[in-house]
Amino acid sequence: MAGTEHLTVRREGATLVLTLNRPEAKNALSLPMLVGLYDGWLQADADDTVRSIVLTGAGGAFCAGMDLKALAGRGMAGEHYRDRLKADPDLHWKAMLRHHRPRKPVIAAVEGHCVAGGTEILQGTDIRVAGESATFGLFEVRRALFPIGGSTVRLQRQIPRTHALEMLLTGRPYSAREAAGIGLVGHVVPDGTALARALEIAERINACGPLAVEAVKASVYETAEMTETDGLAAELDRGRPVFETADAKEGARAFAEKRPPVYRRA
Repeated sequence: MAGTEHLTVRREGATLVLTLNRPEAKNALSLPMLVGLYDGWLQADADDTVRSIVLTGAGGAFCAGMDLKALAGRGMAGEHYRDRLKADPDLHWKAMLRHHRPRKPVIAAVEGHCVAGGTEILQGTDIRVAGESATFGLFEVRRALFPIGGSTVRLQRQIPRTHALEMLLTGRPYSAREAAGIGLVGHVVPDGTALARALEIAERINACGPLAVEAVKASVYETAEMTETDGLAAELDRGRPVFETADAKEGARAFAEKRPPVYRRA
């Protein structure tokens, strides 16, 4: 299975679990981590047996953002991956879900620090679970930097603008409960259990028709900025073909026969 020294990949049933694995640096972004992340997104979408993705971090942290030592010119681990960046200068933005959206649902399981670039990656995920002691925030302005991972665009579309602007302009930390209160995360659970809850949610998704799940996700994002009239028309274009699939017929039969459905992506 793919992965790098800073990004581990494992299967949990029909779920692909990607783990940011640089705990000594609170999983600050490195070149090996970015390469591993992008490869993980591609792997999930290329494998029809994968129905969901869980993104989490090792060592009690999610991601502390960019490696500021590297930004200051002190080198970055994984220089041997430079050829990947040369071949695809957009790779880091794809890894951070700024310029790439996986077809499969992505569930974030957050413990500890999820700040700066961590909060920016979070905005590219679909469902979010946080441990009670998790910390969120966009600290860039405190360091005279700009949150260029998409936050000035996405955050105001995901939470009320007044909260988005406060988070962006003050650079202050937010607790998990506060993040849930403004809608940045959907679940707050006891510390150490975020991954287990994320996997529970993934299992519920995995039990559904995969073609329907992918079409629903695509429709939600596709129609987000459309007028209601255009969005409803686009929804029909996405939704109608799903009713013609073998999986849809299997779902109806299973319901009638009172048995679990067996979906085959057909």
